[in-house]
Amino acid sequence: MKNYISILVITLLFSCQNTAQTNKKQQALMTLEPVEVPLKDGKAKAYFASGCFWCAEAIYQSVIGVDEVISGYSGGHTNNPTYQSSNTGRTGHAESIEVIYDPKVVSFSDLVEVYFSSQDPTQVNGQGPDRGSQYRSIIFYQNNEQKQIAETQKAKWATKLNAVIAAEIMPFQKFWEAEGYHQDFEERNPNNAYIQNVSRKRLEQFKRSCPYLVKKEAKDIINKEN
Repeated sequence: MKNYISILVITLLFSCQNTAQTNKKQQALMTLEPVEVPLKDGKAKAYFASGCFWCAEAIYQSVIGVDEVISGYSGGHTNNPTYQSSNTGRTGHAESIEVIYDPKVVSFSDLVEVYFSSQDPTQVNGQGPDRGSQYRSIIFYQNNEQKQIAETQKAKWATKLNAVIAAEIMPFQKFWEAEGYHQDFEERNPNNAYIQNVSRKRLEQFKRSCPYLVKKEAKDIINKEN
């Protein structure tokens, strides 16, 4: 009986994590007008979700023209999400990043190219070992131009891979910054087992796929390692 109850609880939890997008409040987000974040000191902001934010943060910190990357939560229907609440899969939020970049150096289209080149774009509700709607892939757009770029790139990758691309394309609403211990996690914890076995592989995938978008200092690290 205890085994049966345990299995039932796990099944229900898994169901919650993978049906978060079917919540009516969640579905309503797709019809909202996007919120456009104004330039500040000539710098723009872009928002993506692609699995664990530790991985995504490290990838985008290596991109030319990117000044800063912040880990957080976005895409959900609840306020003030936390790491614990987002992990239930019931907030609708996904682990996300805020990318602060110079649009004169790197374009939003380039950032979307990095996005698709640094993950398995066909994996639904997760990346690698991270599973659940809180790890799903989302490109957040702030205007029609960004929406078109995201849709065009998604279609290109669907043709390239001859597969269905899992990434959602969502109007941006709000970004909630994650807890302090998540920020710059890979840089501060280079020997962490997850960083060594999962995050680094995605970072290297990006560097191989888009060498022309890799910062010089990141290239120097590659040369030293090789």
